Amino acid sequence: MTSTHFFNGRTDNGYGTVLAAVALVLAGTIFYIDTFTKIEGAIAVLYVIALLLLGDILTARGHVTGCVVAVVLAAASYVYAHSDALIDLQSLLRLSVALAALVITTSLLMRNEASRSELIATNAALRESESRYRAIFDRTKVALWERDYSSVREILLSLKAQGVDDIREYARQQPEIVDRCVAAVRTVAANEAAVELLGRNAIDQTPGSLRRILPPGDETFLDLLEAMFQGRRSFSDSVTVVGDDGEKKLVLLTVSFPEDATAFNRVVTGMVDITQRELAQKALQDARAELAASSRTAAIGALSTSLAHELNQPLGAIIVSAQTLVRWLDRDPPDLAAAKRATDRIVRDGERASEIIKQTRSRIEQTQSEPTSVDLVHLVEETCAIMEAEFDGHRVKHKIISSKSVPQVIAMRIELQQVLINLVTNAIQALANSQQANPQVNIEVRPGDGDQVVISVADNGPGIAEDAVDKLFAPFFTTKETGMGIGLSVCKSFVEAIGGRLTARNNASGGAVFELSLPLVGAKKHEPQYA
Repeated sequence: MTSTHFFNGRTDNGYGTVLAAVALVLAGTIFYIDTFTKIEGAIAVLYVIALLLLGDILTARGHVTGCVVAVVLAAASYVYAHSDALIDLQSLLRLSVALAALVITTSLLMRNEASRSELIATNAALRESESRYRAIFDRTKVALWERDYSSVREILLSLKAQGVDDIREYARQQPEIVDRCVAAVRTVAANEAAVELLGRNAIDQTPGSLRRILPPGDETFLDLLEAMFQGRRSFSDSVTVVGDDGEKKLVLLTVSFPEDATAFNRVVTGMVDITQRELAQKALQDARAELAASSRTAAIGALSTSLAHELNQPLGAIIVSAQTLVRWLDRDPPDLAAAKRATDRIVRDGERASEIIKQTRSRIEQTQSEPTSVDLVHLVEETCAIMEAEFDGHRVKHKIISSKSVPQVIAMRIELQQVLINLVTNAIQALANSQQANPQVNIEVRPGDGDQVVISVADNGPGIAEDAVDKLFAPFFTTKETGMGIGLSVCKSFVEAIGGRLTARNNASGGAVFELSLPLVGAKKHEPQYA
């Protein structure tokens, strides 16, 4: 075994060596006196002195070893001195007292050694913890202070003792109490980040230095007093502080109050500069407001364009019907029956234009009426009747194909009709610009996959250009010289809003096909999201 098993090494080698030598000489002297002299008494008790001398330098194992050596020496002395008569009650009693003293002393020394080791370990841990805390305190980028609030706490306790239960109300009646408490706060320590934040004011340790940091009239300190008065464990708030250069900064203030009343002399206070964050937040809010205004402007523009596009058809039909009416009335005699039919068409198209305006106004006011069940076959027939003049004017034939039993769908009737009119108009215009000898538009209504009904509008025209297929429904994209590029985009938005789908493709036999897939009545669909 090495010496470290017996000696704790807490003393320098010279001092420990001297103590060990003195204890060894003392033990030898006691052994000599106890063995070779006629002195009667519990001489072996004196070995306790040697053990006590070694108390500062021995480990627990060393104490046990020392005790064993002393016991052996005491027993050897007794045997040598009483070799002729080992049984001597008085001598045995004295030996027992000496041995008991040695054992008790060793036990106490071992306990003392254990307590000392524990205390040393605790102190070492405390120093390490303090060192870590100090390193974090000094090097962190958060501005930190240790401030003495013990005097403030005493002031608040005295007010409680006087019967004050609302410090804020008391401060309104006695405003000087806030100044008194501010003057009682003293800065104990501050880190480098605190100096960077507030300058030399941060490290001013004179009582009342806190007054120079807070702007006049600020009630943050009163809020902090209220938190202390109510016994809260922490306080946090956004507060404006003033640096030694007079610059105001917005910071997030946090104060942690200790549970131990004696620890109020070192209350930790932290500040984080949020000035730039607040400026960024304000800039972001301004940008959002500007974006919202721009979005509203764009939406109004798009809505206006859509409205102009949608009204163009019924107004054009009204003009054609009015011109027809004039021709029938100019005949001699006037054809009143034909004139009445033209008048009916004018009324019908005028009502359709009025309904479009009404629906647009509902969108703006976000009071869109609820979708209803629509008979698609009847709606297609009505749409073709509306478009009769367009078909005749461009010499385009049309055909309605429908299954025997087509379920009804959920939709806004007038808007769905506008979608059909747009698709049919596009088909007619595509055929009018082509060299097709027998132009025709087929409108088919049939059950689709699952809970869907499909309307397809197919023509035998030139079809869709390859480079236009992917952009066909994009806003303001058009292949027409005078087109606005809003019709198909609006149609797609409406169809998707009621849970449907609008697609386009080229027909294998020539021409373009547009298909609407619409949800049946009672079918599970997405909630309408009208703009």
